[in-house]
Parts: sequence; structure tokens; C-alpha cells
Amino acid sequence: MATCFDHASATSRAMHATAPSLAVLVALVVLSGCSKEADTAAPQPRPVRTVTVEQRAAGATVTLTGRIEAEDEVTLAFRISGRVLQNDRKLGDRIEPGQVVARLESQNERNTLRAAQANLVASQGQLTQARNHFERQDTLLNQGWTTRANHDQAKQALQTAESQVDAAEAQVKTAYDLVSFTELKADAPGVVTAVGPAAGEVVQAGQMILRVARRDGRDAVFDVPAQVIRNAPSEPRITVNLTDDPKVSTTGRVREISPQADPVTRTFAVKVGLNDPPPAMRLGATVTARMEGDSVPVIEIPATALTKANSQPAVVGRGNRSQEDDVRQAEAYPAGA
Repeated sequence: MATCFDHASATSRAMHATAPSLAVLVALVVLSGCSKEADTAAPQPRPVRTVTVEQRAAGATVTLTGRIEAEDEVTLAFRISGRVLQNDRKLGDRIEPGQVVARLESQNERNTLRAAQANLVASQGQLTQARNHFERQDTLLNQGWTTRANHDQAKQALQTAESQVDAAEAQVKTAYDLVSFTELKADAPGVVTAVGPAAGEVVQAGQMILRVARRDGRDAVFDVPAQVIRNAPSEPRITVNLTDDPKVSTTGRVREISPQADPVTRTFAVKVGLNDPPPAMRLGATVTARMEGDSVPVIEIPATALTKANSQPAVVGRGNRSQEDDVRQAEAYPAGA
């Protein structure tokens, strides 16, 4: 019994000796955890994007899509009716002034020309005969061997013969013109943009055979709503870019506004004359125009600066706030948001 009691007493003394050590260990662990919580809770500075708000001049920008057309485009047609003998031009062909671009069958016109020439020769022969007869009558009248009536009759025949020669010459000229009208010639350099009836077809006078875009200039044509035209400035600044390659650009001015709206789209065709258009702006290319309206004073702020204060719209600004306010603002609106 004595032995058991001594052993229990020893064990109790050991536990009492160990208790302070455990308390110290627990205290160290708790302090270490508190230190970590304190370090984690410390706020970290975050970057804030700032913008200086200033008043500047700005205008409404209107963007339109259109196409490139020739500033001067003409339609070539025959002056007379007939059957097309030749019309082998193709789209994009270049033509020069005086070049024959199409022909009509000219057999009938050439026959008319030969008949007029023959009539002219006959009229000239009658004129020669009438002139000789008048000269004889004039000589005989001076010598007293003929009457005044015969002299006047010879003079009238001479005047008739001269008139017939004049008429025959006019007929020959008309016949020459008809023959020349069977050939269609270009009056200026250009590019073929449309081709009409082919060889073998019968055409009427004035019917389109070729449409040619002259090389004088280029227009950008746009279909513009009436509201844009009403609100446009008197001298708008227009920039024209190729739609498929915006790097190709030029400037232009409004050259013509259609007085009547399109019956289908209810828009007005506006032609913008291009200043030194680049070669890449070919006929028919799609272009985009940007027109700036009249300048008005505006103040522009980023969307991230908009907030609410007392249930009212407000703007987040620096003002006279403290550094703590900036930290809270950085947490609410981080950079890049």
C-alpha cells in the first residue's frame, strides 16, 4: 500500500510540474494566430485610374455606306435606227477620243449616198447647160438679135439650175452624215461601265449602246435620310474610306443632292466629290463616309465614375478626400473595371 501511494504522489507532482509548460505553449499558439490575423487584415494599396474632366468641343458623327461612281458618266447611242453589226466592247475596256466602239449595217445609207452623188452630177450638168444658154441669150440681146422675153427665160433657167445644184449638194452632205452615223465613236477618254445590245440586234435611235465613265473625276454616292440632310452643317467635313481597307482614305465635298427622294427607300442620293481619290478607289467600290456635325461644348466622363449618393446620380471624384477615401474608392472601382 505504501508503494502505490508513493507512485500516485509522484505522478501528481509530475502533472503539476507540466501544467505551466502546457499553458505557455497554448499561449504561444494563440499569439501566433492573432499575429497572422492582424497581418491578413491589413489593407493593401490598389491602383486607381484617374481622368481629368475638362470641357471640349465635339460634334455628332454620322456614318454612311455608299459606292464609287464616275463624276461624269455618258451614254453612247446611235443617231439612227438599224441593225447592230459590231459591238464587241467589254466592261472595263478603256476607250480613247475618236475611237469607233460600235457599228450599224450601212448598206442602205451608202446606197442613199450614191444616189445623192448621182443627182448632184446631173444637177451640175443642167447648170452648165443653163449657164451657156443664158450667156448666148445675153450676147444676142446686146446685139439686138433676141427678145427680152427669151433673155429672161434663160436667166430663170439658170437660177433654177443653180438651186438644184445647191439642193443636190445638201442631199449629198446628209447622205454622208447618215453613213457616218452608222459608226459610233467616243468623244472623250473613259472606261466602259455598261454594254447594250450585241451584234445582230435591231436598235432604235438613242438606245443605249455603251455607258462610259469619263476620267475627269470620281464621286462617292450615298443614300441619305432626310433628317441627316436637314441637320447637316452648311459645309460638312467628310472623310471617305474604303470599307474593306480603311487605311485608303480621302476627303470630299458635297457636290450634288438629289431634289427628289427615292420612291422605295425614301432617301436622297447625295454625291460627294472626292479630292484626289487613290487608285484603289475603283468604280463600284464600297466606301464608308464619316461626317462631323457642328461642334458643341461637352464634358465626357468614364462610365466607372458614375455612382449614386442619397439615391441620386453622382460622379466619383477626387476632390478634397482623404487617403482613406481613396483606398475605399480603389476597393469599389479597381483599375481596369
